[in-house]
Amino acid sequence: MDIPVTGDSLTQARLLGANDENFRAIEARYPVTLTLNNGVVRVSGPDSEPVEIAAKLIRELALAAEKGHEIHTDDIRAAMDALAEGHELNLNALYSEIICTTARGKPIRAKTPGQRAYIKAIRENFILFATGPAGTGKTYLAVCEAVSMLKAGKVNRVVLVRPAVEAGESLGYLPGDLREKVEPYVRPLYDAFYDLLSPERFMRYADKGVIEIVPLAYMRGRTLNESFIILDEAQNTTPRQMKMFLTRLGFGSKAVVTGDITQVDLPGGAPSGLRSVQEILNGIKGIGFMNLTDADVVRHEIVQKIVQAYARYEEGNRL
Repeated sequence: MDIPVTGDSLTQARLLGANDENFRAIEARYPVTLTLNNGVVRVSGPDSEPVEIAAKLIRELALAAEKGHEIHTDDIRAAMDALAEGHELNLNALYSEIICTTARGKPIRAKTPGQRAYIKAIRENFILFATGPAGTGKTYLAVCEAVSMLKAGKVNRVVLVRPAVEAGESLGYLPGDLREKVEPYVRPLYDAFYDLLSPERFMRYADKGVIEIVPLAYMRGRTLNESFIILDEAQNTTPRQMKMFLTRLGFGSKAVVTGDITQVDLPGGAPSGLRSVQEILNGIKGIGFMNLTDADVVRHEIVQKIVQAYARYEEGNRL
């Protein structure tokens, strides 16, 4: 099957990837052979079905390359996973929609249909609950949307909240001021902001209160207006804490609650507030629920395999 590729040599280079790594990634997944000659990609193989799937993917990749988008093997693996999950593939839409840019000017885009749906759900709801395994971009994309809204003047501040349960000791006994006490628990959020704003700009915002870092316990009694609030690691909240957090939302505010219900660290087998919240709040207009899956994992390829292996192991142990 032949697929014409319009555009110059740079378009073809973007399609192939460094050392033809993009084609090699497709050939590693499907029993096909890909060749590019004189602006035509030939897809060949012993079976028609994988040839048609690979050809469909090549058409989408070629369109993205013609639009000037850089294509990486991680993007291709995510696209192949989306096809395997039965999702409709529209890579051009994924590449074209920029959520925000990093401090170095790199555009941040959704990499999977699930991530694109996640961003859409954030924008359409006052409160969004997002669950899923590690590496699906739950926290990072929420921070991206928060930065985008902050830069656009849609909110006046961003509040980052995490339950402090891992250390097994009271924050009051830890050294330093509040920010220094909380920092170990919110380090992943720091990393995301450093990427998007630069460490220096982030610290200026934090000093002025434009970005707040607070432990969940310190949210009691507050009302947050015109704020973008992110509750991370929400699987480690109790039902009472979850209710307390959700009732802090004020006028002009938006909240994103993220967590992985397979990684609850609450002591003594205490119930997780993230497990029961959908049953309690389902059907309320303005509250959404999003479940990202291992098909949305966009870290190193090995992370996706780890997530899948643990899922198989845990499923086998329940039988």
